[in-house]
Amino acid sequence: MKEYDVASLDTFGAKSQLRVADASYEIFRISTVAGHERLPYSLKILLENLLRTEDGANITADHIRQLGGWDPTADPSVEIQFTPARVLMQDFTGVPCVVDLATMREAVRDLGGDPTKVNPLAPAELVIDHSVIADLFGREDAFARNVELEYARNRERYQFLRWGQTAFNEFKVVPPGTGIVHQVNIEYLARTVMERNGQAYPDTVVGTDSHTTMVNGLGVLGWGVGGIEAEAAMLGQPVSMLIPRVVGFKLSGEMPPGTTATDLVLTITEMLRKHGVVGKFVEFYGPGVSAVPLANRATIGNMSPEYGSTVAIFPIDEETVRYLRLTGRSEQQVALVEAYAKEQGLWHDPAAEPDYSERLELDLSTIEPSLAGPKRPQDRVPLGNAKTLFRSALVDYVGDGGTAHGPADEASEESFPASDPPANDVNDPADAPRELISAATGAKGRASNPVRVTLDDGVECELDHGAVVIAAITSCTNTSNPQVMIGAALLARNAVERGLSRKPWVKTTLAPGSKVVMDYYERAGLTPYLEKLGFHLVGYGCTTCIGNSGPLPEAISAAINEHDLSVVSVLSGNRNFEGRINPDVKMNYLASPPLVVAYALAGTMDIDLANEPLGEDSQGQPVYLRDIWPSSAEIQEVITSAIGAAGFGQAYADVFAGDERWQSLPTPTGDTFAWDPESTYVRKPPYFEGMEREPAPVQDIIGARVLAKLGHSVTTDHISPAGSIKPDSPAGRYLAEHGVPRHEFNSYGSRRGNHEVMIRGTFANIRLRNQLVPGVEGGFTINHLTGEQTTIYDAAVAYQAAGVPLVILAGTEYGSGSSRDWAAKGTMLLGVRAVIAQSYERIHRSNLIGMGVLPLQFPADTDADSLGLTGTETFSITGVTALNDGQIPRTVRVSTDTGVEFDAIVRIDTPGEADYYRHGGILQYVLRKMLAS
Repeated sequence: MKEYDVASLDTFGAKSQLRVADASYEIFRISTVAGHERLPYSLKILLENLLRTEDGANITADHIRQLGGWDPTADPSVEIQFTPARVLMQDFTGVPCVVDLATMREAVRDLGGDPTKVNPLAPAELVIDHSVIADLFGREDAFARNVELEYARNRERYQFLRWGQTAFNEFKVVPPGTGIVHQVNIEYLARTVMERNGQAYPDTVVGTDSHTTMVNGLGVLGWGVGGIEAEAAMLGQPVSMLIPRVVGFKLSGEMPPGTTATDLVLTITEMLRKHGVVGKFVEFYGPGVSAVPLANRATIGNMSPEYGSTVAIFPIDEETVRYLRLTGRSEQQVALVEAYAKEQGLWHDPAAEPDYSERLELDLSTIEPSLAGPKRPQDRVPLGNAKTLFRSALVDYVGDGGTAHGPADEASEESFPASDPPANDVNDPADAPRELISAATGAKGRASNPVRVTLDDGVECELDHGAVVIAAITSCTNTSNPQVMIGAALLARNAVERGLSRKPWVKTTLAPGSKVVMDYYERAGLTPYLEKLGFHLVGYGCTTCIGNSGPLPEAISAAINEHDLSVVSVLSGNRNFEGRINPDVKMNYLASPPLVVAYALAGTMDIDLANEPLGEDSQGQPVYLRDIWPSSAEIQEVITSAIGAAGFGQAYADVFAGDERWQSLPTPTGDTFAWDPESTYVRKPPYFEGMEREPAPVQDIIGARVLAKLGHSVTTDHISPAGSIKPDSPAGRYLAEHGVPRHEFNSYGSRRGNHEVMIRGTFANIRLRNQLVPGVEGGFTINHLTGEQTTIYDAAVAYQAAGVPLVILAGTEYGSGSSRDWAAKGTMLLGVRAVIAQSYERIHRSNLIGMGVLPLQFPADTDADSLGLTGTETFSITGVTALNDGQIPRTVRVSTDTGVEFDAIVRIDTPGEADYYRHGGILQYVLRKMLAS
């Protein structure tokens, strides 16, 4: 069975032909639906999707009319079924998807069905990009050695993915060492307009990574979903959604010289977080759109999850076509995109004012250099205020080892007299050898705790709060953008020519999102300058941004931990949540690649880059950032001379083949996977154990205890970390018990194919703050059955043995961050039946339902504290059984043994989600539907 074998009912007579050059394509004209002309770009794409997939059951003529008659002022209430053209995955989230599909095949077989029915019906592409770790850095062989280590750690996972590539139709894998999923997507995989089975239609995508929205910059409607939702889409299940509110973001003017795409996106992130766009579509329009290069559009789309919108999309225009041609797409494909967009009213008109639910406006000329941090991407820091705001933030991070010298937000000379010795009786840096460089020199008006460190190469240095210990050019957010990448390399060149070098305590890494970057660096002759500053290639993958920053040098790490230093990472990524980047690093700042290089030179956040020198040149003259910052003309000159379609064509010539390592991996065969009982990477999960052909009735939740009481902005990183596995954690103990030595633990992300590790890692983030154990950080709780403090995993095991259901209490924005399905899977496997939060991030709420966990919301203007809940109560949740009658109750009654009662809002938002919950999860629903057909 192939996608779209069932013809549309075509109630509106929309089916037509479009001729482009010598080819003819079947299309469905949206102009046949009343109201189409006033719709935003994104809703026009949804309208075409419904026209093409109208079947009279899931998608009806009424759905199409309701979308055509969309009321921009109304709250979302109309459910539609969206059928994405393809599914995109990365390996952290993709491996569990393939594990689930392999398990479903066995479940179908065990229930008397045909296992080969479990097969993608739409193209599904997986890019292995999240497994490389920046273990080695600052040396010529760093890339080769890191790849070796990657294969050694992940051999089982990679063999499993190679099996999937052969066992499933329409499933392709981009091997390791190729690039980052979203950069590979915009540079190669994305079609903008699909051509399939004689039809042409908009390229749409759902992805198992929240930053799938990067492709919005290419005019492609797509967003991140949980892995479980993506699996259902792969199996032909449409995505259930409400017609959203659409925010029009009007752009005008042009960006001033010296500003970057990073500065722009951090400004937009701040604006949209402040405005409130969670669950909404954001669409850019107006005369300023043409002044935004495609790479900048992709950067803006990439960070959609950071401001909370479902998508952040740009329409198709001349710039889209130019980029498609630059990246080596065929002339026929480029011609099809232009002809189709113009025929369907999807081509951008700068003067048009579609109907929008809400509107914002930004004059691009007001953009200023910026960072974001120290722990959230929406906390923009103007570069001119970075030093002052760093000092203000530092007071929240220093421990007993730090001594505050005067007001944290002032740099008063009087607050830190020159006669005062630094803390710990460290000698004055002036008395040290020339190599003894202090990150704390002149540290006035802030906490200071300088510590002397001797590095492996014998160099002595001094670390203090605010020392930049990681400077990483990483993440497709910015490495897909030639302007900022060339800018970083030119800044490096200028710095080297002035005699500057990175500070010795800084771990410098370069991890671009595709081989194209290194190709144009080589063509432009810029690689040696980056390497001179320690920015050697460490891998083509999502390294530091996902937490794969690798260990710091031992001496640096030991000093940080022994003296409780609050040190800093500066990275060109999209996420800087606590505990994400590196376990030794408390404060994390997002910045453009050129600023990453600048902070590697400075070695500290406690510097005013506008007014203080980065260092001295060979003549002893001060060198300021403005002295080495490349001009826009310089950057453009390199782009023109070094970047072209030939480079993209070469990089992607044989993208699915892989290198010799990949091709030589032994590949298992067969329609079902032969599970290895000794594997600690890939194990058969228990989701379908004991499953019947018909679901059991939904039950109320009685006698539940609180596993964790959490605050605001708890992210999926807090719930299901992706970083390193601590030896003394439940997951670390499990691996040790199974004979895995410490140096082979790898990361939580790499072990997502093993539910035993992932259950033990749920709520195990080292920065998690469970209010049941005040003053304690990490995955700990109180076992209410015994009154003892224990790990969350061990408590959950005890509760399950006693037959006690569990609930989670939380604040606002619960589950923000990455679209991490294991945050929901682990929650369910721990025995959590319901989460009660003030508000949810869209994807995580959907994922909870997809795993059979009930998402509830506190009544408006209340929270756990205002209701008097301490987390020690026993809970009962009644009224859930109304779902058995086909209804979605608006509220359910929550009562406790202490007398607290309230009506919690049920956050099952669509009839489709209600079906998933009744079946115990989306995979069970799809499997039963498959068996019934």
